[in-house]
Amino acid sequence: MTQEELDALMNGDMDLDAVEEETVEETAAASEEIADEEDGSEHELAEEDAESYRVSATSSWPPPPPTDDNKMVHQLDDVTKESEEKATEIFDIIEGISNELMEKESNLQTCIDTFASNIELFEKLTTKFPDVAAFSNQFEKNKDALDAANTAMEMLQNSGDDIMAVMDIMQYQDIHRQKIERVINVMRALSSYMNMLFEGKVDDEKRVGSAMHLPGDETTADVVSSNDIEELLKSFGQ
Repeated sequence: MTQEELDALMNGDMDLDAVEEETVEETAAASEEIADEEDGSEHELAEEDAESYRVSATSSWPPPPPTDDNKMVHQLDDVTKESEEKATEIFDIIEGISNELMEKESNLQTCIDTFASNIELFEKLTTKFPDVAAFSNQFEKNKDALDAANTAMEMLQNSGDDIMAVMDIMQYQDIHRQKIERVINVMRALSSYMNMLFEGKVDDEKRVGSAMHLPGDETTADVVSSNDIEELLKSFGQ
């Protein structure tokens, strides 16, 4: 019932029984309409496929369903765990490559020492026996082999330096993990604080239901119910 109808009732211009019957019918119709809207909303939510939900930065509503894929702390925990596991695997692979390079450097150094020794020997033989072509040929071949071995050694050493640089860069992954963990701790602290801030002394099951309509609400439904009218008339009678 609107304020105008209430004033007319108090002035005796309206029949109380007719008003009550009309108010009951309108209230029932409004309740049925609200129930239909709630059922429709629940139906839409029920039909929504949580697995196919896609978060969009351009819309703020509706929120994502509370599945494991959308829980923020859950996702961050997975990121830190998986990134640490993958980083460990990468470090193991890099360490294996580094060990192989060091082993190849050691083997190549043995070849370099052998070539240097052969060069020294064939140089003496070529000087002592200049007419023997085999000595001079072996002298030149060992010099070429030594140059190639030195070039390969330089490449192995550069590769080892690059691997060490990669390992240094990978250290930032641990820093990123620590930053994510700090964010997780802040989020959990905020969640605990908000829970304590909104904590009440009365159980939610024991709370009185909220009013459907209040004065000032933008609604076409009656603000004053038939029960309110009866209570108001009783107070005048007293």
